[in-house]
Amino acid sequence: MSHVFHPGHHALHGITVVLETHGAETFVGRFDSEDTEGVHMLDVGVHDGGAAVSKEEYIRRSAKFGIRADRKHLVVPKDAVARITPLGELGG
Repeated sequence: MSHVFHPGHHALHGITVVLETHGAETFVGRFDSEDTEGVHMLDVGVHDGGAAVSKEEYIRRSAKFGIRADRKHLVVPKDAVARITPLGELGG
């Protein structure tokens, strides 16, 4: 990424992202920061593998209708993170 939205912060700071884990859970929310604890996210929607809708449909609905936040703040350990993608790139 070439442009940092908030100088002094991570390039994704303030961006709504999809964080996919190595497990069944996928999180959609605002990227806040990353430190030794992991990735900090705000206003996070949670999708787990046992949900009635597919992960792809959950992401599409989140992009179209907004995120239904299940958690105000969430820290995902770094070793659990498989991929972080801005929602705008996936929401189609």
